[in-house]
Amino acid sequence: VQLQASGGGLVQAGGSLRLSCAASGRTFSSYRMGWYRQAPGKERELVAAISSGGNTYYVDFVKGRFTISRDNAKNTVYLQMNSLKPEDTAVYRCAAEARYWGQGTQVTVSS
Repeated sequence: VQLQASGGGLVQAGGSLRLSCAASGRTFSSYRMGWYRQAPGKERELVAAISSGGNTYYVDFVKGRFTISRDNAKNTVYLQMNSLKPEDTAVYRCAAEARYWGQGTQVTVSS
């Protein structure tokens, strides 16, 4: 499967961005999808995940601010990011089953 992420950009603290990750292939709906991020000098970390059945998982530092969702008809997973903080600045990548990876999209939050 091939993944294409988009939607990153520069935003002020408190602002919002919506990331999209479009997938190729017919089996998208069966994949557990995740959004990960990596800030300079830090390890990659999971931000949010959504199962094939729609169950969601969030790491504590994004709970209440980020929402992951999927549209299987469009083979797309989204990450709605609200109340952004400068510490959210990172390259965000989507992954299917933590096995197939898309390219990153840069998110920069200014203070």
